[in-house]
Amino acid sequence: MSREPRIDAYILQAAAFARPILARLRRLVHASCPDVEETIKWGHPSFSYRGKVFCSFAAFKAHATFGFWHQDMQKLVRKDLGPTEAAMGLLGRLTRLEDLPDTRTLAGYFKAAKRLHDSGGPARPKPTPRPALPVPADLAAALKQDKRAAATWAGFSPGHRREYIAWITEAKREASRAARVATSLQWLATGKPRNWK
Repeated sequence: MSREPRIDAYILQAAAFARPILARLRRLVHASCPDVEETIKWGHPSFSYRGKVFCSFAAFKAHATFGFWHQDMQKLVRKDLGPTEAAMGLLGRLTRLEDLPDTRTLAGYFKAAKRLHDSGGPARPKPTPRPALPVPADLAAALKQDKRAAATWAGFSPGHRREYIAWITEAKREASRAARVATSLQWLATGKPRNWK
């Protein structure tokens, strides 16, 4: 088992109630899936398997959490355990070792997660792209008058365009809207996204 020193430190710095929970989860992950690699992702201990996120855990002031990355594990765990108390992970709010499922159940979950990863299916569904917002007439007219701003606009992602459009159309007064269109042109002419500050 390759141990990541940052995870050792993370567990040592966790609240006293969380240390045995995290240590047990860590041992079971390695026992059930010896090929996992430890790392820190998003500030929490994480385990990768064959280049993909496998599972992770975290400790907070009053509880710890654990979760699998593959979306189908959520269905399996919920089917077995039913709804859990609201928390970031699949096993609910963990405040003592007894909150964890028994070792056999957990080992079964790890092996199921490994099979899902080996199957090559997507770990997370691809997000559905949001539809593009129509360009307001006043912004479209202003862009026709400024080639640099129009060039930036043409190269922007739909998300960057959406930010400008929403900002302009949310203005309640015509004077505010006109000022936002003018400001947008200035920022676009210098290649800046809406939230550049």
